[in-house]
Amino acid sequence: MGPVSYDALLWLSFGGPEGPEDVRPFLENVTRGRGVPPERLDEVEQHYLHFGGVSPINRLNREAIAAVEPLVDLPVYFGNRNWHPMVEDTLAEMKAAGVRRALVFPTSAYGGYSACRQYDEDILRARAAVPGAPELVKLRQFFDHPLFIESFAESVRVAGEAFEDYRLVFTAHSVPVSADKAAGPPAEGGHRYSRQVAEASRLVASALSIAEYDVVWQSRSGPPQIPWLEPDIVDHVEALHAKGVANVVVCPIGFVSDHLEVVWDLDTEARDRAAELGMGFARAATPNGDPRFAQLVAELVAEMTSGAPARKLSSFTAAGCTVNGEPCAPLCCEPAKRPAR
Repeated sequence: MGPVSYDALLWLSFGGPEGPEDVRPFLENVTRGRGVPPERLDEVEQHYLHFGGVSPINRLNREAIAAVEPLVDLPVYFGNRNWHPMVEDTLAEMKAAGVRRALVFPTSAYGGYSACRQYDEDILRARAAVPGAPELVKLRQFFDHPLFIESFAESVRVAGEAFEDYRLVFTAHSVPVSADKAAGPPAEGGHRYSRQVAEASRLVASALSIAEYDVVWQSRSGPPQIPWLEPDIVDHVEALHAKGVANVVVCPIGFVSDHLEVVWDLDTEARDRAAELGMGFARAATPNGDPRFAQLVAELVAEMTSGAPARKLSSFTAAGCTVNGEPCAPLCCEPAKRPAR
């Protein structure tokens, strides 16, 4: 798609509770239709209540929007999938303001169902709920953008200054193995999500001249009988200890901000387990507060508004760009099939 005039940018994110009374209804929104047992919701609810029932994600998004808005010369609207401000309400606000065509920045760098196609579904749902809604064009995936890689490389370098020697471990949100297999066009063999995570990890490690590192997973939430991507970060910390590794630096390559799954799974569970084992532990920061992240978003916008060239460090397809929520390829990034009962 060549240069086109746009009236606004919609910042589309996951959402998070901003008080204890929000936690349970938020989690029910997140897990609706997924067959997650109530006891798992009880467990995750306690993670949020540990931090006063407030996820950092909405605050971090608002801070990022404030940094991006001066760079894109467009009004930036904020909408969420699972909690207020809900994207349907934001789209109604945009329509009332006279927005006719807007770009959409989803706060995920990767392919896969939750990371990409579900944002297409958010767009379809919101437009269906708002008659006469603006046209929405979703920006592409950015896991291999030079500024994304530079930001993570710098944060790993800073975290690693705590140790003379350490093992670098990249981590991203786990997904069902079946969902990962469906995370790319069948002609490409699927597995787009895990392959992109692996490629982003390779690029960061290469920028630091680190030859050996690990890619692991976190935040599993599904039924135990369904295989998910492994190993889990806490299990991996234990395995590294058994091999005699003294220090570990964890890089949350799958996340753009320090929201609750980062501060609980890594800064709490993984860090506490490392301390119990007598291991040094440091966690690299995510890009959200880095000025390079705002510049990255501005460059993605410029690709669509002025035909600026796409800056990429891999040969992977620059996938994910969609119009009005239509999937970028048939059968790509479909949700995992639930097992028959």
